[in-house]
Amino acid sequence: MKAIYFAWIRERIGLAEEELHLPQEVKTVAELVDWLVGRGEGYALAFENRQSIRAAVDKRHASAHSSIVSAREIAFFPPMTGG
Repeated sequence: MKAIYFAWIRERIGLAEEELHLPQEVKTVAELVDWLVGRGEGYALAFENRQSIRAAVDKRHASAHSSIVSAREIAFFPPMTGG
């Protein structure tokens, strides 16, 4: 699965994107975030306020409980404002 990081999430992790090889027990967005946080300080800083981070699974907005089992791509981004 490809992970894509935007804005300050990208800055804290130090990557714009990466290919992930997940353990079988990681099946939801929330479980993926937990797994990422365990990968290091940059990830922990990027996801320290999980409620404010949005996710998209295969280009569709997703909740923390959304499945990622057959996903090809997940994107993480901060909340956006518009006008």
